[in-house]
Amino acid sequence: MTDIAATTPDEKTACPTTPELQQDDHETALESLASICTVLAVGLFVMTFIFQNFEIPSASMEKTLLIGDHVLVDRISLAPLTRWAPFEHYREVRRGDVIVFLKPHPETPDLYLVKRCIGIPGDHIHLRDGIVYLNGVAQNETYAQMPRDDGDPSDAYIPYRDDFPADLEGIEQAASQNNASLWALDLPNHVNPDGDLVVPPGAVFAMGDNRTQSLDGRFWGFVPRENIVGRPLFVYWSFLTPADQINKTDLGDRIAFMGHILVHIFDETRWNRTFHVIR
Repeated sequence: MTDIAATTPDEKTACPTTPELQQDDHETALESLASICTVLAVGLFVMTFIFQNFEIPSASMEKTLLIGDHVLVDRISLAPLTRWAPFEHYREVRRGDVIVFLKPHPETPDLYLVKRCIGIPGDHIHLRDGIVYLNGVAQNETYAQMPRDDGDPSDAYIPYRDDFPADLEGIEQAASQNNASLWALDLPNHVNPDGDLVVPPGAVFAMGDNRTQSLDGRFWGFVPRENIVGRPLFVYWSFLTPADQINKTDLGDRIAFMGHILVHIFDETRWNRTFHVIR
């Protein structure tokens, strides 16, 4: 007698699975490559035109920004207004904004700096004993580190730096040493009879928060509006970095420091600065 296998209604009506139908569930190599390229293109657009990351290499903005802080910069809000994208959030630079920009004057091209905007077009600025007088009013800058007698000669009072722009001769010498000799020639054109620096149209005046350690607008001049890249939003990672690391440009030094980071990424990361908002 022949055995007959019993079947259920589901088994009778089920469609057989064919190799062709199985292949439809998987992307081809070309489709996978297209997906990866799309993600990379979107990421590149975002990191080029919307956000950008920067590392802080010097102490000129302490205590607001520390050496080794890695910050995310908003490239949209302060970007020049465009007709093709009226939906973009845009505003002018304000006094007190921390800004990222290309250093002015052609002696040192393509150098990014981060400083605080002190004056906008039309403002009158003068420093006396390191204190900023804006339009004749002394500013209470709680974030700024002033000249002080702490045993470090660079922190002590220096006339051309801390009574700016009174000592034009001293400024001229310092500007030349800072690869900004053109500023020494242009500066007298922006000082009024009262001895105040007047910010011209289309530019801002910027200084570092660590006033005694900052090579800022006092040494190289105004920041043209078109040089401003954006403003840092927050610190996304901060690693304890030596102050002289900026001077170590050899490939061997860089590889050595990368190895140091890999070994000490947990114990030398400043975890308390993660997502620290920059103000």
